[in-house]
Amino acid sequence: MAWEAVFTLGLLVVVLGSLVLTRVSADLILMGSLVTLVITGVLTPASALSGFANPGVITIATLYVVAAGLKETGAVQWIARRLLGHPKTSAGAQARLVAPTGILSAFMNNTAVVAMFIPAVQDWAQRLNISASKLLLPLSYAAILGGTCTLIGTSTNLVVDGLLQSRLDIHLGLFELAWVGVPLLIVGGVFLVLFANRLLPDRGGLNEELEQVREYGVEVEVVSPGPLVGRTVAEAGLRALNYGYLTEIDRQGRLITAVEPDRTLQAGDRLYFVGAPECASELRRIQGLKPANGSVHKLDLANHQRCLVEVVLGPEFAALGQTVRDSRFRSRFNAAILSISREGKRVPGKLGDIQFKMGDTLLLEASQEFAQQYRFRRDFLLVSALNDSTPPDFSRAPTALGILLVMVAVSASGLLSILEAAFLAAGAMIMSGCITASRARRSVDLPVLVVIASSFALGTAMSETGAANWVAGSLLSFGTLTPWVALALVYLLTATFTEVITNNAAAVLMFPIALAVSEQLGVSFLPFAVAVMFAASASFITPLGYQTNLMVYGPGRYQFTDYMRIGIPLSLIVGATAVLLIPFVWSF
Repeated sequence: MAWEAVFTLGLLVVVLGSLVLTRVSADLILMGSLVTLVITGVLTPASALSGFANPGVITIATLYVVAAGLKETGAVQWIARRLLGHPKTSAGAQARLVAPTGILSAFMNNTAVVAMFIPAVQDWAQRLNISASKLLLPLSYAAILGGTCTLIGTSTNLVVDGLLQSRLDIHLGLFELAWVGVPLLIVGGVFLVLFANRLLPDRGGLNEELEQVREYGVEVEVVSPGPLVGRTVAEAGLRALNYGYLTEIDRQGRLITAVEPDRTLQAGDRLYFVGAPECASELRRIQGLKPANGSVHKLDLANHQRCLVEVVLGPEFAALGQTVRDSRFRSRFNAAILSISREGKRVPGKLGDIQFKMGDTLLLEASQEFAQQYRFRRDFLLVSALNDSTPPDFSRAPTALGILLVMVAVSASGLLSILEAAFLAAGAMIMSGCITASRARRSVDLPVLVVIASSFALGTAMSETGAANWVAGSLLSFGTLTPWVALALVYLLTATFTEVITNNAAAVLMFPIALAVSEQLGVSFLPFAVAVMFAASASFITPLGYQTNLMVYGPGRYQFTDYMRIGIPLSLIVGATAVLLIPFVWSF
């Protein structure tokens, strides 16, 4: 081997070791490897930076905007509440969860699907009296399996497709992977329905201890006409919020203090919740509710410009000693007070009659610029915006879903490539008002894109220096291997990589090795490329290999061994199914 090949293999070992053993972020490690390859002369700058112009990477960046448009409009929450239903058994709950999650993940970023499903599933689990730990990990696994069904279902598929386009001029169709992906979703889904309840622990949910946080009272009103009218409190998802609880209902002046789960909601009901500041954010994401405080609707702010902000009143606040009504707070600050907390406890009584005192903590609905604008004003000792508290614009949810369906239809029909369809869909999301241009910019996950694009440099170095051929030769040196056995080895090695490093990096690093294996065997490369796609996505054994696994780790109160207990048999079943089916669809 030339020194470039030895150097590349050594750098690969260093990169893998750093990803597994250190806490340095993956984008810094892989960008460092790119710089090293350029400075040492192993790659030219053009070759090293080619990943940043790869069609797959650009498609992933564009689809972030499409997914953000679906999130901003509450489209996925809207679908989730209609599909989850009210199953009677744990197995029924697993089936109701796996099917919609898998289908949605086939057409939009599975990370976004899991992020939006987590609070819905936590609430759903409590209503069904099932531990959230029984459902959240199957949620992640179903999203992973669903993502393998289409080319846009997961970024890994787009990355490998981009490599196929740039290296071999091969273009995969939107639904071409479904011949293997759908059987994997069915087989994996059946396994989860039958065994997840037995293999996963019962640890309950991760609920906030409300007495240890600032406590607020939040009042909302049932909108008429709306989806909550005629539904019970439990069916509406109001019985088991993560950050608050329903204390009473004001129905046309009559106070209902003992609110039963089967109490039917009526138009105009005013619901009073007690909880942490995030409770207000939760309630704003439920379609059919609006703030009962009339001043909220008088704010001169569009829906997408709003967020929740906490402020602590300082000694120089001009309205100390005045009531909320007399202070003209909304006119002065263009912000509406939702609730007031004093010494960590909610202040009882009508909001308008409460007198301000120094040190009071106010929960406000205000503009997204409020925190920066008033952070250094002497009126407030502290100004803090709540993350992700902009209320969804449910009125635009049908528009967002329509844009997604058109994108899928035009790309599936072959009228446009996936990249072109994604470009148009992202533009349509912005033009239709489903998402603003500023939020579209912020929705693009730059560290993930840097990880993917910079890992291309290492993959290119593996190919150009001959290191990939050496690794492939080493794999084939154990004896005469049939293409099927070689395919299984490539799948196994990719699946091992993806459990300890990022799934996209595993796919990029294994691509040149799989290509070299197919060339040395003298068979078609396409089955090996598809095996890399599926294996890089099939991360079930550790919480580190796939982002959705890590997202449910805390909310489900899981331990590392929980992933191994259910993930090892699931990986074996999925791997065996994939290796058996791939050669029948893409022959050697």
